[in-house]
Amino acid sequence: MESQDDPNDDSDSWLLKPELPSPEEVLGTECDAKFVDLPPNQIHGPWGSEEQYLKAHYELLREDSVAPLRDAVAYVREDPLMKDSKDVSVYEKVYVRGITFAQQGMAFRIRFSTHRAGKSIVWEYSKRLIAGSIVALSPADDLFKTKCVIAIVAARPLEGVKQQPPEVDIYFARPEDAAFDPQQEWIMVEAKTGYYESARHTMTALQKMNTEKFPLAEHICSLVPNTDAPEYVKESPVLNIHSALDLPESKDRTHILENWPRSPIGDLDVTQWRALELMLTKSLAIVQGPPGTGKTFVSVVALKMLLSNMKPGDPPVIITSQTNHALDQLLRHVSKFEQSYIRLGGRSNDPEIKKRTVFAVRKSRPVAALKGGIFGAAQKKYKALHRSITELLRDFSIENADGPLPSDLFVGYGLLSQAQYESLVKGAKGWVRPGEREDADPLLTWLGDQAVKFKVEYSAENFGFQEDEIDLEYEQLKELEAEQGVDDDDFETLKGPYMPLLESLHGHSVSLASEAACLKHLKQSDLWKIPLKIRGEIYNILCKQMKQKLTKKFRQLVVSYTENCTDLRIGKWERDCTILQDAKVIGMTTTGISKYRGLVSSLKPTTVLIEEAAETIEAPIAAACLDSIQHMILVGDHKQLRGSCSVQDLQGEPFFLDISMFERLVSNGLNYITLEEQRRMAPEIRQLLEPIYGQLQDHQSVLQRPEIPGMGDIRSYFFSHNWPESFDSLSSKFNEKEARMIAGFFIYLVLNGVRVEDITVLTFYNGQRKKLLKLFKEDPYLQGHYVKVVTVDSFQGEENEVVILSLVRSGKPTIGFLSIENRVCVALSRARSGFFIFGNAKSIASADPLWHKVVSIMGNTAKRRIGYDLPLTYPSDWQATHGGCHRPCKERLSCGHECALFCHSFSHDKVRCNEICNQTMRCGHTCNKPCFESHICHCQCPLIQAAPSDPTGLDSIQNTHSHIINEESIRQAAIRGYQAFANGGAKEQDELLLKLAESKI
Repeated sequence: MESQDDPNDDSDSWLLKPELPSPEEVLGTECDAKFVDLPPNQIHGPWGSEEQYLKAHYELLREDSVAPLRDAVAYVREDPLMKDSKDVSVYEKVYVRGITFAQQGMAFRIRFSTHRAGKSIVWEYSKRLIAGSIVALSPADDLFKTKCVIAIVAARPLEGVKQQPPEVDIYFARPEDAAFDPQQEWIMVEAKTGYYESARHTMTALQKMNTEKFPLAEHICSLVPNTDAPEYVKESPVLNIHSALDLPESKDRTHILENWPRSPIGDLDVTQWRALELMLTKSLAIVQGPPGTGKTFVSVVALKMLLSNMKPGDPPVIITSQTNHALDQLLRHVSKFEQSYIRLGGRSNDPEIKKRTVFAVRKSRPVAALKGGIFGAAQKKYKALHRSITELLRDFSIENADGPLPSDLFVGYGLLSQAQYESLVKGAKGWVRPGEREDADPLLTWLGDQAVKFKVEYSAENFGFQEDEIDLEYEQLKELEAEQGVDDDDFETLKGPYMPLLESLHGHSVSLASEAACLKHLKQSDLWKIPLKIRGEIYNILCKQMKQKLTKKFRQLVVSYTENCTDLRIGKWERDCTILQDAKVIGMTTTGISKYRGLVSSLKPTTVLIEEAAETIEAPIAAACLDSIQHMILVGDHKQLRGSCSVQDLQGEPFFLDISMFERLVSNGLNYITLEEQRRMAPEIRQLLEPIYGQLQDHQSVLQRPEIPGMGDIRSYFFSHNWPESFDSLSSKFNEKEARMIAGFFIYLVLNGVRVEDITVLTFYNGQRKKLLKLFKEDPYLQGHYVKVVTVDSFQGEENEVVILSLVRSGKPTIGFLSIENRVCVALSRARSGFFIFGNAKSIASADPLWHKVVSIMGNTAKRRIGYDLPLTYPSDWQATHGGCHRPCKERLSCGHECALFCHSFSHDKVRCNEICNQTMRCGHTCNKPCFESHICHCQCPLIQAAPSDPTGLDSIQNTHSHIINEESIRQAAIRGYQAFANGGAKEQDELLLKLAESKI
């Protein structure tokens, strides 16, 4: 991969590239060059032209989308027997099983083997073959040497992939590649990185923009400083700004271009007020919002002002963001003051917003067919094409597939003469075979024992407990699919008639004669003169020739079907347009604004507001410049997460694909406002961001954050260790001991009164996330609780009261992800009241200058916040903070025994009773185990299993003055320390806990 020598090359070949990659592009045979020529990304200084800009971003985005699959195919071509790797998934024994005539496209159901994975696949949590994924197929006898077919996964219903063997539905990228042959074996390859669905619409939009008006190009491409207002604002610059700020109604109206108030009104701080002015008065407004400074709040106020001054007939405001989650957050705010909004595309988990999707609104109030619209005609054509294709393939339907393909079919395609057909019929008369139907085709009699049942054997893929790596939690997987543009309309299962395909017989092949010799035999008018031993081979040749002829007709119909699906989609858009015309706000993801570009353009919007603008690569933001747009507002923070690339080489010089438009414009000196007053983090936590942002101001509200129960006045702490890191089968890092320490600390906080939902565990590595999830899942106290364990990349824009950060890395000279400042910024800025880091402080401080500054801040404060032990405190005002005292509890537990603990505020279902049970079990014996254990009799009687007691009770935790040393279990130490309170002071408690730590209890 290298940059083109001539960045000003005006070749228009990029405009002619298809929406989906061609087989030649994936096979790498499109050109003979050793390297893929790519234009550089101009991130410093202006672009030479709009076309140069659009072409460069198109080519870079296409390479990022196609390269992973191209590389995967190359690996398999070099090693056809390869097993799955960290980059490639290989599926063998792939066969077409049927066709779904969906209105989105003709979907082919395929069955396949996952044997090469070498592990059981947990489909609920796997990114394998999710809807929208791109795959490459090749005939099993070719293995990508010369033949390649590209397809997109249409749907992956769980019931389909969880069965043995699994099945999914695919769309063939090119109608001329569509294949129906049930006996054709394929091999299928998928890249484990990259996802085509999210990029294809953006690439198409960039191509269209080259032939259309490109609004704001003078700022985006030429970097002209932005000093002008949008035309619609110039025409109506007088607004009522009080109503949008939830202030008493005022008749005073403000000329926002000439008399913007100098002092903030309402609850906005000075920088928020300046940002609001910029957002309302500049055609391209850029607002940087460091963590907790209220950038979403300012966006909502701006939207209020825009909507409150909207006149009848004005086009809707478009709001968009990178993720569905962030979009729903913004729409929730909008819904409080504006009910006339529509959610376009994707899926929402919010029940109220779900009611406002186009999909839901269309279902709740069907729109009458438009006069002159194309939807009705397209539906009629859809039905006619369905009938034609069904009739064409009728001999492959299950009803007709219990014998060989009918002899009259071969006659119809000119492969057998009428005389040959009559010889077959005549010769078959009088033959009776066991179990043969009277109306059996004469070919079956002619074939005799040369007719063989066609059956593909799939071995039971039982890999025991060895499971494929879990990529994402179920909710995250659904979010990923939603973000990539897979909508309610076409999600999970495809709607439409389904036609199963089957060809139950084939001829016995002995390879005694060449194909030419077999064809010579076929010149005989009496087929019974052909030797029996080669009839199977001849039948197979006839089938091959017939399928070639049938396939030609079939693909012509598929081409028409695909074109009609486009008409159906446009027809639905015509219908949906009537729904959208009444909306004042339309929300969609950045993928959606490209996918529905034609529909949104028809509404002639003038304003688009983009949240998370710095977390999105440049091309999708450029695609939001519809030809009617006058006003674009970019809100984000380029010091937090950047956009992601599938090909890491594209992130560096000279391509810089991960650099957002937001960051590029800010870096090139275009005017922007930075919000400066943060309202999230307690000052002790906020100070950790000083190396990145300097001195952010603290709003009054953050000075009164509540203390963390069990931690006294300690809001932040770095627990340092030297436990070695490891890596899993996908090379993702994890640290087993660190994970166990965090799990113990998590339970400690919860049993001291911190709610489970108020704690988030963050990590930079998916390997560590899986370890932590496993530990929390196994803990009986947390059964039924959803524990938030997420990677830093998926937590941008989120916050929580307490955040525990797992760094994992220890003892290596490099620290990988931990050295990327944008990720570190997100990790350090999510906590409101408590922030606790676990990792090797010495190692990361010496490996990275930013971490060196962070560790120095935590180590040099008057109250030291770093150490090799974890400070757990026993508050002196225990009664006030926990409602307990030093008297024994003595209340009865559910088992009937007295509670052995001292007074406590937590409920008794958290108390584990250690008294001997003494209850009679079903087998008649007396249980001699502690109450908290299962009532299982260990004698040899038949009723060995008895009813277990409720296993939810756990040790009750009490704080101590002690430091819990390194690997010692926090829960075990705390319970024993608690029992010591009645008989000794802090010194005795500390000594007891140290002994427990040393004995590794």
